[in-house]
Amino acid sequence: MPILYAKPVYIRSKSLALKPTLTELSLLNLCFLGPNVSSIVTDQTNPAPRVLPILFLGVLMAALDIAIVGPALPAIRETFGVDERSIAWVFNTFVLFNLVGLGLMAKLSDVLGRRLVYTVDVLLFGAGSLVVALSPSFTVLLVGRAMQGIAASGIFPVASAVIGDTFAPERRGRMLGVLGSVYGVAFIIGPMIGGILLQFGWTWLFLINIPLALVIALVGYRRLPAIRRPGSQQLDWSGIGLLSIMLGALAYGINQIDTTAFVESMTSRAVWPFLLISLFLLPVFIWNERRAADPLVRLSLFQNRQVVLAALMAGGAGMTEAAFIFFTALAIAAFGVSTSTASFMLLPLVFAVAIGSPLAGYILDRVGSRAIVLVGAACLTIGLAIIGLFPALKFAFYGGSIIIGFGLAALLGSALSYILLNEARAEERTVAQGISTLAIGVGQLMGGALIGAVAASGEGAVAGYAGAFLTIAAIALVLTLLALGLKKRASELQHGG
Repeated sequence: MPILYAKPVYIRSKSLALKPTLTELSLLNLCFLGPNVSSIVTDQTNPAPRVLPILFLGVLMAALDIAIVGPALPAIRETFGVDERSIAWVFNTFVLFNLVGLGLMAKLSDVLGRRLVYTVDVLLFGAGSLVVALSPSFTVLLVGRAMQGIAASGIFPVASAVIGDTFAPERRGRMLGVLGSVYGVAFIIGPMIGGILLQFGWTWLFLINIPLALVIALVGYRRLPAIRRPGSQQLDWSGIGLLSIMLGALAYGINQIDTTAFVESMTSRAVWPFLLISLFLLPVFIWNERRAADPLVRLSLFQNRQVVLAALMAGGAGMTEAAFIFFTALAIAAFGVSTSTASFMLLPLVFAVAIGSPLAGYILDRVGSRAIVLVGAACLTIGLAIIGLFPALKFAFYGGSIIIGFGLAALLGSALSYILLNEARAEERTVAQGISTLAIGVGQLMGGALIGAVAASGEGAVAGYAGAFLTIAAIALVLTLLALGLKKRASELQHGG
């Protein structure tokens, strides 16, 4: 069973209206859940109708943290007196530990059961939120963010696994679609919630998680099925360790670069040793994954050009997501607005993502993934360039944000998943989706570190963030050129047929 979890794949089924009989449900449970499932699913005891709201709320809690942490960054920076380079680690720490915990939580849910791991992760997320809100120092705050990150790494994949365990095959696609839509909901309501709560202080953005976590954990432990999956108990501990050190060293090294004195900073002890460590560990990690019984990453997939390009696109989209986190700081610096007002200024971008995601999915079958990805990467390039070139103009801020929103919708929507599903063999499709998830996370981590470095190197906050967004725009331009290498629609259909 692959360790990496997959983003939900939206499936249309003509059999969604089927209502299996009691006998059929029992047979489905025996086939899909295994003989050691403690609860037999019947019309009276079937946990499926009761578990979805609990799963939805847990994922929403974790997703909202990503959506509202951006508005909190300026206030946190002011509270602890840190610079742009350091404040980036509020985001980077969460992403790093989220990546580290993916394999661990997925395997623990198989060994210890979905219910236990899900409820513990929800409680750990609440505890991390409490540590962040009450932190007496910036270091303690980062510890809380690490707790939140590793807890979030288990909430969504375990929730997806519970749906696979408790819902009949003809309903799983629809239920995963509902669960996946939580991220869209979070990014729509997140800035509004952030704008309201920031009027009472940034700590309330995290304190609000605590009662929610307690309710979700209590009800979840009572309602979720205690399902364990038989099979391999092995965990790629060496892969997890190598990936953690490699990504952590790379993110720290990039974060310490001074773009105004690039050559000198590259030779400083705060940069080159960490970059060298990450470079040295890359072949070691590849060697380990080739020999691991249950590896974090299936390297054979990277022999396919389409998969490599899709992974690069996912990484670039992750870097742009990291830029989204810093939009609030730019708005405060450029327009002199409050943190609450700056949060509401993100709504055009959020609504563009909400509108663009279903639109891109609707026309995907007609024009193919290449066209969608190409337009998405081009939109990211144009939108980031507009904001980077004219950071002090509100019209440019709003217009660039909307274009970026449509670009993110195209790249983070169904196009990349479509490519990976089309290219991977049936038995490797889940692993292929996991590659996309990992690439987005790595992109977020690298983007957060890079933006913090460039912003801190600039002469003034506005100029620093403008330079950071122009840097990400240059990366998006490279992605646009790479997208030209994807298969055209006719070739894609021939391969997928």
